[in-house]
Amino acid sequence: MTVASREWRLIARPFGEPKPADFELATVDLPDPAPGQVLVRNDWLSVDPYMRGRMNDVESYIPPFVLDEAMTGGAVGTVVASASDAVAVGATVSHFAGWREYALLDAGSAQVVSTETAPAQAYLGLLGTTGLTAYAGLTEIAPVREGDVVFISGAAGAVGSVAGQVAKQLGAAKVIGSAGGPGKAARLRTDFGFDAAIDYRAGDLAEQLAAAAPEGIDVYFDNVGGDHLDAALVTMNRYGRIALCGAISIYNDTEPAPGPRHLPLAIGKRITLRGMNVSDHMHQLPEWFAKAGGWLADGSLRTEETIVEGIDQALDAFTAMMNGANTGKMLVRLPHN
Repeated sequence: MTVASREWRLIARPFGEPKPADFELATVDLPDPAPGQVLVRNDWLSVDPYMRGRMNDVESYIPPFVLDEAMTGGAVGTVVASASDAVAVGATVSHFAGWREYALLDAGSAQVVSTETAPAQAYLGLLGTTGLTAYAGLTEIAPVREGDVVFISGAAGAVGSVAGQVAKQLGAAKVIGSAGGPGKAARLRTDFGFDAAIDYRAGDLAEQLAAAAPEGIDVYFDNVGGDHLDAALVTMNRYGRIALCGAISIYNDTEPAPGPRHLPLAIGKRITLRGMNVSDHMHQLPEWFAKAGGWLADGSLRTEETIVEGIDQALDAFTAMMNGANTGKMLVRLPHN
C-alpha cells in the first residue's frame, strides 16, 4: 500500500529574496516501511532562518538543499506504520524530514518524544534546538553574570524571546530587546518580561540603545547582525561578551555586507565576539530540559507560536518569518482528515 505525500523542492538557487518560482510542491508515492523503517505522518513543520543559507550552493556547517529533491528541516509527527521494534505505531517522533506531509525514515532517525508534559510542537521550539540555542548562548558562549545588562536582537523571534527570559533567570539586572514595530516592542515587556524594548524601525538604533542602557551593556545576543551588531559594539562595556548566533538582516543580500564600522572598539574594550552553532551544545540538552521544565511549571518562562495551516502555505510561512511577521516560533501545522 502506498501513501501519497506532497513535498516542497528547491528547483532553482534564489538570487536575493527567494521567489515562488524557485520552488515546487510535488507529490510522491511512499511505499510501506522496509525492515528497520517507519512511516511518519508529519503534524508540525519548523520554519527557521538558517534554511535561507541552505538554499545557496555554498559550503557551510550544514549541507545545502539538493535541487529537485525534497527539502529537509525539523518536524514532529505520528508514526502510522512501523517495521521496527524500537518505534511503535502511534508514537510521536521528532526528526529532520520536514517540508513534506509524510516521511519514510530509518527508525534511528526518529526520536520518540513525550507529549505528557508539553505539546508535540514544543520539541521544535522551546524543548528543541530553539530553546537550547538561547540557553547555550547565554551560558557557554556569552555567559550572563549576576547584575549584567543584556541586549537581545530579534527579541520577538523564536530564539530571542526565550533568550531574554533566560537572561533574567541567570541573574541579569536589565534585559533590553529590539523588535520591529510598536506592537512587538510592547509585547517584549508585557508578555516576555523584558525591562526595556526598542522598535528598531522607529529611529536611530544606536541612540535608542544608548537611551535604554545608559550604564552600557555587558552581554549581547546577536540574531540580526548589521546595524544591531554595530550599535552593540558602541554601547558595550569593557570586557563585554557577544554571542554571534545569526545575522538575518543580511541573509538575502546579493553582495557581501560590509563589516561593522565600529569593530575596532572591540580591541580597546576587550570585547569577546564568539560565533555559535547549537550542534556544538547538544550535551547541554538534558540540563536545558530540566531547567526549562521547572521554569514552565512555575510560570517564569513563556513561549509564543505563530502558526500557519497546511503544507501548501509552508513557503509563505518561510517568507513571512524572514520578513519578521512572526512572534515566537514560526510553525506550519498539517491538518489530517
